[in-house]
Amino acid sequence: MTTPLVFDRPLVRRRLARALDQGYADFLLARAVEDLDERLSTVLRSFDLALDVGTPTPIAAEALRRSGHVETVIRLSPVPERGSIVGDEERLPFSGERFDLAVSLLALHGVNDLPGSLIQIRRALKADGLFIGALLGGSTLTELRQSLTQAEAEIEGGVSPRVAPFADLRDIGGLLQRAGFALPVTDTDVVRVRYANAFALMRDLRRMGLTNALHDRRKTPMRRATLMRAAEIYAERFGDADGRIPATFEIVWLSGWTPHESQQKPLRPGSAKARLADALGVKEGAPAPKPDQT
Repeated sequence: MTTPLVFDRPLVRRRLARALDQGYADFLLARAVEDLDERLSTVLRSFDLALDVGTPTPIAAEALRRSGHVETVIRLSPVPERGSIVGDEERLPFSGERFDLAVSLLALHGVNDLPGSLIQIRRALKADGLFIGALLGGSTLTELRQSLTQAEAEIEGGVSPRVAPFADLRDIGGLLQRAGFALPVTDTDVVRVRYANAFALMRDLRRMGLTNALHDRRKTPMRRATLMRAAEIYAERFGDADGRIPATFEIVWLSGWTPHESQQKPLRPGSAKARLADALGVKEGAPAPKPDQT
């Protein structure tokens, strides 16, 4: 079955390369790297060989090398970069069961086949290997999405794809299980950044390589009148009392282990060694005691 083309992947890479040339806006990525270090600090083991899958800059790989958690890091970069392997997160150029750890920060939200990418990452890991990833979630840029949609409907009589459909937290755990990861964990970090106006936000999105790279995007530029109206709607609907506007970025964290016999497993039905009735102090079949209402 053919994977639907949501993103123009060559354009995604060109937009990132342009952002890096102009000065990458790394405030979200820096926050994710700090969070990654905290998460790894709770793992009571070290890793001989780690893989960085498509993080926009080398910041995660550099942090891993400094952390003491990892001996060697191989970086798969989406654009040409000294000391890294250039590659695509949807087509990992590695043999199976090679790495002890894989990380990917703020990259996988831009792939067309997220389940396929997760499967490839799992296959690249050794047994009992760990994957930790962070990608932009469904609440990201909700204010901008609503403002653009309303403005385009008012000015042009219709809407076109403008903001990427980011993954939903509720779906990520299921995707990890489908990819074959054990002990999957997901959580979210909602970051709200304030800007002087919508145009300042759009400049930062350009400097993060996050401008429109949808496959079915309209190929002509947005009309000036539409853009101005979108900025007005943004300020009217979402603006703070001081005139500044908030922008929501949802970072969804996901982690999982490649299966290994040493990992915890759920008990088989009927294998319990203690009865629930005994724990509650009631007879088998009797209703549980009511809580004290005094």
